[in-house]
Amino acid sequence: MTESIPTGADDQLPAGQVRHQITVPEHVPMVALLGQRDEVLTAIEAGFPQVDVHVRGNLITMTGNPGDVALAERLLDELTQIASSDQPLTADAVERAIAILTSATTDRPAQVLTMNILSNRGKTIRPKTVGQKDYVEAIDANTVVFGIGPAGTGKTYLAMAKAVQALQAKQVNRIVLTRPAVEAGERLGFLPGSLNDKIDPYLRPLYDALHDMLDPESIPRLMAAGTIEVAPLAYMRGRTLNDAFIILDEAQNTSAEQMKMFLTRLGFGSRIVVTGDVTQVDLPGGAVSGLKVVQEILSDIEDVAFCELTSADVVRHRLVADIIDAYSHYETRHPQVGRGQAPSRGRSEWTR
Repeated sequence: MTESIPTGADDQLPAGQVRHQITVPEHVPMVALLGQRDEVLTAIEAGFPQVDVHVRGNLITMTGNPGDVALAERLLDELTQIASSDQPLTADAVERAIAILTSATTDRPAQVLTMNILSNRGKTIRPKTVGQKDYVEAIDANTVVFGIGPAGTGKTYLAMAKAVQALQAKQVNRIVLTRPAVEAGERLGFLPGSLNDKIDPYLRPLYDALHDMLDPESIPRLMAAGTIEVAPLAYMRGRTLNDAFIILDEAQNTSAEQMKMFLTRLGFGSRIVVTGDVTQVDLPGGAVSGLKVVQEILSDIEDVAFCELTSADVVRHRLVADIIDAYSHYETRHPQVGRGQAPSRGRSEWTR
């Protein structure tokens, strides 16, 4: 914890401003708190442009209006706790901590940003937003979890990390990863090669995530032994999956019948995570997405959780969240576009 001390009344300050001096504990190196080349300090100043920040030794002085100074102090206290956990601080961590502090949540940034899921080759996977933290906790607490949200919110990646964690902890004996092989503009039958060659592009994102979480040389061995299985959804029919962590990705491209078929594969000692984005349905002929109707069907079932991730949970380039919001606003004004139809106006707004 940092110690904040209001400065004396003799200080000459503009009306309505306060000055607080914060003492950083000796066990927290200032270079860890402020970042390389003061990267973290620069991010703090960018987040609170109305607060004047000065650093001398382990003393940080903040001057500004009371509300901004109080919030900046809370941020610094959270960053100190994160730095105390030996987690490197970055400008991105500062931005996410500010977003958490200014959102309507009781979660603290240090609670969210220090929750470790999985570590491999010096890289640690952890949630970066409150929504992601709630999603991870839901996976721990429920047998079936639906992670629904736009691209870049980490819904598949975090589910994969929890699956690998469960396998390493011997909570399950295998991981089953599946996706529907639905074309997004291309025709599967016209792709070159064997059946495996044709379906590989649909499963490639799952392989890529696995390579981030496991030693690459171990993956072929685990797949040959059946410990990890990556297969199209059609391969799940007629099976019962016991002692497995099962992930269905891109679930918006399942029909209602396929979703029912998949969920009823659940066996003893298994867990299921279903991920998808209901705004990106590629089903042909206007078919209803199984992901869109399943919440109405299962919302009252115990041990089933639905987690809604939003643009606030996007962890890709900051423009991704802006793009998602822009599309959402457009489709609100033109619902026929969201259903894959052309705008009704004479000249499409897409060309403006």
